[in-house]
Amino acid sequence: MDRTILHFDLDTFFVSVERKLDSRLDNKPVLVGGTGDRGVVAACSYETRRYGVHSGMPMKMARNLCPEATVIRGNASTYSEHSKVVTEIIRETVPVFEKASIDEFYADLSGMDKFFNCFSMANELRDRIIRETSLPISFGLSTNKLVSKVATGEAKPNNRLKVDAGNEKTFLAPMRIQKIPMVGDKTNQLLDNLGIRYVKTIQEMPMEMMAKVLGKNGIALWNRANGRDDSPIVPFHERKSISNERTFGKDTGDVKRIREMIRAMGENLAFQLRNGQKLTSCVSVKIRYSDFNTFSRQLKIPYTSADHILIPHIERLFDQLYNRRMMVRLVGVNFSDLVTGNYQINMFDDTEEKLNLYMAMDYIRNRYGTDDRGNSILSWGTTLDIPNISSMGNPFNGDPPVIPAHRNA
Repeated sequence: MDRTILHFDLDTFFVSVERKLDSRLDNKPVLVGGTGDRGVVAACSYETRRYGVHSGMPMKMARNLCPEATVIRGNASTYSEHSKVVTEIIRETVPVFEKASIDEFYADLSGMDKFFNCFSMANELRDRIIRETSLPISFGLSTNKLVSKVATGEAKPNNRLKVDAGNEKTFLAPMRIQKIPMVGDKTNQLLDNLGIRYVKTIQEMPMEMMAKVLGKNGIALWNRANGRDDSPIVPFHERKSISNERTFGKDTGDVKRIREMIRAMGENLAFQLRNGQKLTSCVSVKIRYSDFNTFSRQLKIPYTSADHILIPHIERLFDQLYNRRMMVRLVGVNFSDLVTGNYQINMFDDTEEKLNLYMAMDYIRNRYGTDDRGNSILSWGTTLDIPNISSMGNPFNGDPPVIPAHRNA
């Protein structure tokens, strides 16, 4: 029996989220990514691509190619929240799905044509996602993951495409070989030097010849060029770790600055844990020095999501790793072994004042967001109107602590 595989891809996802939040960006060139000299383009609008801009390109080069583009650093937690909404819609609709990335999904609809028209079902699901999230999304439908993914790329922007069983080879034949997933710049250049530029050429070659040129990868590429792919759908599971890394604009030996950075990372990740009702039992810190040597160290701890427990562990791990004779290029913090749960109050160490502080901090982050380092965005003298804490969603067990109705920052 032929499989029926659906592939969804949110179009220019980061850009689309930014446009949803700020309609002034509509139909204008937008770049999302690192804003420093070492930053890269994480996402770019279609308006920038006519200038040769693409994701993964150094931001400095992208700005030179398209100087009129609006550059946005972006916020990973905001994108994760929007991705989570789409994930839940798909989870409610299809029996088995795989979340390949923050903006990409596969679903196995095999056998469902007995009860539903799979293409109509995919259309209805796409319409629901667009209606409930206001985000553009494209899909491809075929007999395997490879062809469905390529079909989605051909359908973009904000469209859909079905490749019927038996037409996979014909569909792929006229395409350039770089349209096939797994064909990178080096492989493309090697094949181009051999005069192999289109998928049809590979289809007409014996498999043995491709094996001589590329070894095992040649056999895999030959199968893909012929529309063959039996890779399974990997059922979606909740993530088991969260992390944050930051590359400095210039290598630094400023210990105070580095400490502030890893502390902000830890606070932001702890907030994400509480917001997602998660606990961690493993903390790790990573340092990459100017010579690109990278070191990390981790520590097992009792399950928690509290800043005042996690931050000291992070700082101690950093102290154990840091070599003062070397400049630092990158630092990172990771929380792993995540489980669902709420922070358990320590009846001896935790005070009502401390718990109230956490609730206020999380409320502020949810309402006002964070800056590019993960710190809460508030100006001095701002008056916050904080409602009764019980309406905020208490991340702690037990009766909710009470916060005054108004608080000055």
